[in-house]
Amino acid sequence: MWGISAAWRSSALFGLAALVSVGLSGCGDIDDALFGGPSSAPEAGAAPEAAAPGAPAGDNGEAAAAPGNEAGTLPSQNPAASSAAPSAIGVQPVQIEPGSDTGTTVSHSVAELRNAVSALEDRLVADSSHLAELKGQAAQSASDYHEAKAHITTHLQLGTTRGNPQLVAEWNNGQTALDTLTANINAMNALGIEIANDSSRAHYTLSTIEATFNVSGAVDEDHRQLHVLQDETEQTIVLIDRVMMDVSNAVQRQTAFVANERANLATLAAAIKNGELYGAELGSGMTMPMASPPGYGELPSGAPLVNIRFDRAHVDYQQTLYTALAQALQSRPGASFDIVAVSPTRGSASAVQLAQTEAQRHASDVLRSMTDMGVPGNRLGISSTTDPSVSSTEVRVYVR
Repeated sequence: MWGISAAWRSSALFGLAALVSVGLSGCGDIDDALFGGPSSAPEAGAAPEAAAPGAPAGDNGEAAAAPGNEAGTLPSQNPAASSAAPSAIGVQPVQIEPGSDTGTTVSHSVAELRNAVSALEDRLVADSSHLAELKGQAAQSASDYHEAKAHITTHLQLGTTRGNPQLVAEWNNGQTALDTLTANINAMNALGIEIANDSSRAHYTLSTIEATFNVSGAVDEDHRQLHVLQDETEQTIVLIDRVMMDVSNAVQRQTAFVANERANLATLAAAIKNGELYGAELGSGMTMPMASPPGYGELPSGAPLVNIRFDRAHVDYQQTLYTALAQALQSRPGASFDIVAVSPTRGSASAVQLAQTEAQRHASDVLRSMTDMGVPGNRLGISSTTDPSVSSTEVRVYVR
């Protein structure tokens, strides 16, 4: 039927950076509508009357800026904010058992495969550490944003002047923090592409290991080492897919957060201009809560919108998926979708577990493809189940 290629996954997976730059760049237009146009950013040593682009204007219609570090000026940095950063993600690498050279051609192939798996383990640890660093940076930026937002709302709640320059400065700090978060999302997208490529390499290595069992001229020790290396590679694939899912979830969460807070920041800009807190932010209701996806072992009722069978190496399903989604959203603009990973139950326990992992990886790819196609993340649910009647892994997309 349809399929995914490594090239598509590398280009479409975590391609949300482009979507973020389009969907989150409208804050300046909102500022123009509220304040009559952006002002130029202040240069180093410029007079304090100049304000950053998009900042709320004062009563005289000109952009206002925060004064120097005077008494009563609101603090813009929180020295203890870094404590909110999450601890490093600990990925315990798989210990690759060293093997002995039996002198056969197969033994040389096993040594090359072992080196390939060891290299994947090294990259996995490095990518996990990089992800932890990006999450820490995101936590710091989110803390800076919430601090600035809290200072603004507190002063507006207590009562303040129209176009208060101190609140304008805090508004600029909040906008800078959201810009930093957007750059963080782009970095996570790039990391996700690297991990997706490693996942493809790991699956290719596993296929090569399985094919090496059929090569003639091996001794019993060669096959013993191949069995050990096969188990180690399968464990490595599970770890890679776990980190890849962690990156995907982080990208979706931060994208939704930044999009929502851009709207909230525009509301605060108007409130600063008038010196009055408007109450509930209009942006807070922009993201709908995601309906609960079906639990494990359950399938949504009705026929699937799309059923993608991954029965070969390269399945090209994107165009068919896009057409089906476009038709569904045309008839039901508010539709949500359930993505269900379906795996067979044939073979040994380890084969069943590997099939489940593979199905979940394919489902994650489909989810990211749908996000790249413009489907909001809060309209997507993902789950997994098994089906003894299928011979290969499938991903089924249901409309709800």
